[in-house]
Amino acid sequence: MNGLLIVNKPPGMTSHDVVSRLRKITKESSIGHLGTLDPMATGVLPLLLGRFTRLAQFFRQDSKRYTGTIRFGFATDTYDADGDAVGACTAPNLNVTGIRDLAARFHGAIQQMPPLFSAKKIQGVPAYKLARAGKLVALRPVNIEVRQFEIFDYTSPDASFEVEVSSGGYIRSIAHDLGQQAGCGAHLASLCRVQAGEFTLQQATTLEQIAEWAQDGSLAERMPHPRLLLPEMPSVTVDLGTAVQLRNGMMCNLPDYSAAPLVKIFTSQRELFAIGRRVAGTLMQPTVVLG
Repeated sequence: MNGLLIVNKPPGMTSHDVVSRLRKITKESSIGHLGTLDPMATGVLPLLLGRFTRLAQFFRQDSKRYTGTIRFGFATDTYDADGDAVGACTAPNLNVTGIRDLAARFHGAIQQMPPLFSAKKIQGVPAYKLARAGKLVALRPVNIEVRQFEIFDYTSPDASFEVEVSSGGYIRSIAHDLGQQAGCGAHLASLCRVQAGEFTLQQATTLEQIAEWAQDGSLAERMPHPRLLLPEMPSVTVDLGTAVQLRNGMMCNLPDYSAAPLVKIFTSQRELFAIGRRVAGTLMQPTVVLG
């Protein structure tokens, strides 16, 4: 089964758990996600199935949008509600205006220290495995961009928010660092990813609904049409002879899409066969062949 599914991930499941569940539902072993979500988080989790996993490199992942709540008063070792409290528990002396003023410091390009309990790798080992083993975790700050950070409301001890960050940014770290700025500690209490790249929560489907579609045989036709994927790439349909050439790695002349460096190549209305890269003029080189 080749295609894309946008799952509305429930709380309490890792992204790997979702992949395992989908493998059982779809009977497709090759499944990969376009960016993970922490177990406590919910929301948009796009997954590619079958040969479409080879398309992951072409999907934009430069921006993600979240809503959630930050709880002030104490920090945790994981920077979220799944962790253990660290430091003193301090009653927050805050108001919504003060929190908004602090949040403004995080707008734009910033350096962010990833959480100790994260998937960032240190000499090939995820940081969370080292942290759980009580070993030294030597992480380095990374450059990210916070494109929006809006505090909606504050009812002590919780502040509701919406944030948009570049790829690689941790909302847990923003919550933790905001608590440090406030002087009372804070952690991420809840989180929902409402957009990941081009995919939105309105497009997402529950695992239960996907299981029903798989049961009644309608799942394949309910996936997004292949010609709608990667909309920045134009689509072209080729004949069998051209497809054979592309499959053998040969360059071919295709209709001129002068503004598009990459083109989706189909052999029928739904059969996505390859991605071609412009070499010069109408000459295209197959970059990924799916057929």
